[in-house]
Amino acid sequence: MHARLAAELGPVIAPLAILVLAALALWFGPALPPTLAGLKEAGAYFVLLAGAGMSLWFNRGRAFVVTASLLLAYTGYRFALDLGADSFAARAVYTAAVVLVPLNVLVSLLLPERGVSYHGDHRWLFVVACEILLVVWIASSGRSELSGAAWKSMLEHRLLRSPPAPLLGRLLFGTAIALAAWRAWAPHYSKKGGPVSPLAVGIAGALLAFFLACEWARNEVVFGVFTAAAGAILVVSMLQESHRLAFNDELTGLPGRRALQEAMAGLGPRYVLAMGDVDHFKSFNDTHGHDIGDQVLKLVAARLAEVEGGGRAFRYGGEEFTVLFEDMSLADAMPHLEAVRASIEGYEMAVRGEDRPKKKEEGEKRRAPGDEDSVLPDKLLSVTISIGGAEPAEGMTPDQVLKAADGALYRAKHGGRNRVSR
Repeated sequence: MHARLAAELGPVIAPLAILVLAALALWFGPALPPTLAGLKEAGAYFVLLAGAGMSLWFNRGRAFVVTASLLLAYTGYRFALDLGADSFAARAVYTAAVVLVPLNVLVSLLLPERGVSYHGDHRWLFVVACEILLVVWIASSGRSELSGAAWKSMLEHRLLRSPPAPLLGRLLFGTAIALAAWRAWAPHYSKKGGPVSPLAVGIAGALLAFFLACEWARNEVVFGVFTAAAGAILVVSMLQESHRLAFNDELTGLPGRRALQEAMAGLGPRYVLAMGDVDHFKSFNDTHGHDIGDQVLKLVAARLAEVEGGGRAFRYGGEEFTVLFEDMSLADAMPHLEAVRASIEGYEMAVRGEDRPKKKEEGEKRRAPGDEDSVLPDKLLSVTISIGGAEPAEGMTPDQVLKAADGALYRAKHGGRNRVSR
């Protein structure tokens, strides 16, 4: 329960902490020495440039759209303020920032993630150039013969009237934040424990921080601090996302071998390591195809993740899994391993034909008892797993205990499979 709650809410902690720190920085800001006061305005440039560079390095298209949009919006508004906070140019750039930033993010969230440069496709550069030219054209209304004065009356419309953030901007911010949150948590609930994306959470947090900045945009210090907070949230979320991809298995959602090695490095003198292997896994792939093989691995991983007794499951590689019990004896861990083995054995996985319904609702209707169109699964597959457990003897290292667990797994396999050995 605690592990599931941590998986659901863990990615939220960093964005909230950064927002709180930003608020505290504003509260205690007057105490800063005059030589550092400029950081409140200039800090946003450094953080956003770092975020843009990191998104290019990691090839994160959505993160780059957010950081680039924030950087352009912040730079444009800061330049417009030189003409006066009440000037039409400042109002025009402000309105454009509040509308275009969430709009850009919304479009990037609706499109598939394909990195910053997808097969040399740089159409986004054309979009950015068009947005900049449009904002400059609007901001120069009444100051240039090419612009005219029509934009002034348009920005007085109730949807675009500002500051604070106009109604259209608020609607776009709300929609983009909601979509980013859905992107973050939908896999976790639709896949029953799938990973929560820290980057999607970070995008939602960055949009919230920038919205707060825009609400107090007439105060240059507040605008700079919360815009910097938006950039910091994105930087941290990209680091968290990279860590998740490096340490977690993407197929099963379990921590991978690298995470296991890290956990083993901090073990005390009392623990249990268990190695599990899916029985006859090769035949699943050969007979039913790799898609069914992947489903088998997901099933086993989901059951192992629910092991009781404080055990933590890892995907070791291929069809092999590891379960770690800290501060527990092998005798105490064996009942929990046996319970998870029985749970996997008792689950029957339905395999359907090529004509199975694509929609979940239609499939449930066709499986309903008594329905004249009901269709039984083509085949029910039973999955079993063999497990070997070991605990440290005097002088044994965790690697040696893992090797002993592998030896116990070998005995379980040769003892008839579908059993727990020690």
